[in-house]
Amino acid sequence: MSLTRPEAALVNNLAAAHLEGFGSLAGVAKAKGEIFSGLPENGIAIMNADNNDWLNWQSVIGSRKVWRFSPNAANSDFTATNIHVTSHGTEFTLQTPTGSVDVLLPLPGRHNIANALAAAALSMSVGATLDAIKAGLVNLKAVPGRLFPIKLAENQLLLDDSYNANVGSMTAAVQVLAEMPGYRVLVVGDMAELGAESEACHVQVGEAAKAAGIDCVLSVGKQSHAISTASGVGEHFSDKTALIARLKSLIAEQQVITILVKGSRSAAMEEVVRALQENGTC
Repeated sequence: MSLTRPEAALVNNLAAAHLEGFGSLAGVAKAKGEIFSGLPENGIAIMNADNNDWLNWQSVIGSRKVWRFSPNAANSDFTATNIHVTSHGTEFTLQTPTGSVDVLLPLPGRHNIANALAAAALSMSVGATLDAIKAGLVNLKAVPGRLFPIKLAENQLLLDDSYNANVGSMTAAVQVLAEMPGYRVLVVGDMAELGAESEACHVQVGEAAKAAGIDCVLSVGKQSHAISTASGVGEHFSDKTALIARLKSLIAEQQVITILVKGSRSAAMEEVVRALQENGTC
C-alpha cells in the first residue's frame, strides 16, 4: 500500500477461500480489511453491504468516507433496481449518490450486478461520470474461464467458468445455471485450499444445487464427490475421460441443454471445456 498510495480501496466480497492460509473466514476478513489502512484520510473505503464484516473494519477505516454497494440493500450508496435477468445478460437501473441510469450488462448472473456496482463505485470515486460508467459496463465482455459462453449447437450452451472456484463463486455459478434454459448440468472439480472446512464447503455447494433445482451434477476429483452426493442428482467420476463421455451422451440426448463447468485452478477443468469444444461447436 505504501507503494501504490491509492485514493480509494475496494473489498468486493468475502467468502470462504484460502482458509488453509488464514484459518477461518474471520481471518480472511481481517486480511482483506488491511487494504484500507493505506488510504489517505480523505480516501474512500468501498465495500459490499451484504458482508457484515465491514463493521469489524471500522477501526482500520477510522473517519474515512465509506461507500457501500449491494443489489439487495436499498439503503446502500450504490444499488440496483428494476432487475431483469436473461441468458444473454442483465438489465437494471444503477442507483448512485449522484443519480441513476439504466444499464444493460452483457454478462449473465445476478452476482455480476454486485460486481458492476463495485466497479461503478470505484470509478465514481476517482471522478468518472454516470454516462462514462454506463458506457464502460455496456462494453464489458466475458473472458475465457469466467462464465464464458460457448455455443455447442443450436440451443446447446456451455458456460466455461473453469478458471477458479470457492464456495461463494460456486454458489453464484449455481444461481446463474438455475436461470438458464433447458436441461441444466453442473460439472464440478475440487475446491482447493479450504483446510478443515473442505468437506462442509463442498456439501454446501451440493445443497445449493439441490435447492436451485439443477437437473444433473457431475463431479470429478477427490473432494467434489461431496457436491454431487449432496445435490441428490449427482454422479461422481474417477477421471475426466469418463466424465467427458457422460457429458457427450447428455448432449446427444438433450435438445436444449446448458452445461456449466467449474473448479479450482488445480482441478484443471478447462480440459473438460476443451474436450466439449472439440466435440463440436457452432
